[in-house]
Amino acid sequence: MVEQGLIKAAQAGDRDALITLLREIEHHVYKTAYYILNNEQDALDAAQEALIRIYTKIGSYEEKAQFKTWVQRIVTNVCIDKFRRNKPTVSIDEHEMIFEGRDNVEHDVMRAYTSEDVREAINQLPEHHRTVIVLRYIQDLSYNEIADCLDLPLNTVKSYLFRARQQLQSLLADYEKGGVTG
Repeated sequence: MVEQGLIKAAQAGDRDALITLLREIEHHVYKTAYYILNNEQDALDAAQEALIRIYTKIGSYEEKAQFKTWVQRIVTNVCIDKFRRNKPTVSIDEHEMIFEGRDNVEHDVMRAYTSEDVREAINQLPEHHRTVIVLRYIQDLSYNEIADCLDLPLNTVKSYLFRARQQLQSLLADYEKGGVTG
């Protein structure tokens, strides 16, 4: 994601390096915020707040964790705070989604995550399940990275993902049948 030299220069007070670093991660930060909050304006606000936190806390970054994990932790925490302050509303549009089989919901989600139906299904998940789904399948973090990012035990992350996939499978089956209530 980012060169270590750029991070070190930013930590040493090189303002240009810090700005370059922020520019390199801003799309990634926004993308995470958007998929967690499911609202463009909220995502822009959360991304800006996260970038400000990264800007002010770059000196506290330690190489114990990967830089992308550290950034994800900040973005996720900002989004969770924002989500708790104002619960998002769900708009339901009619979209057809056809899945070939129910055996591999992970493949279905990865193949069709840009679909409105999938976004709406993800948005209906409880906050903690939505967050792990976004971090795993949208941001492509490993289980260990998610555990670090959310400060959760690895088994809790696995459990959340297992339950979230079950819920998604059920919600997507409802979409397929046309019987979604939100």
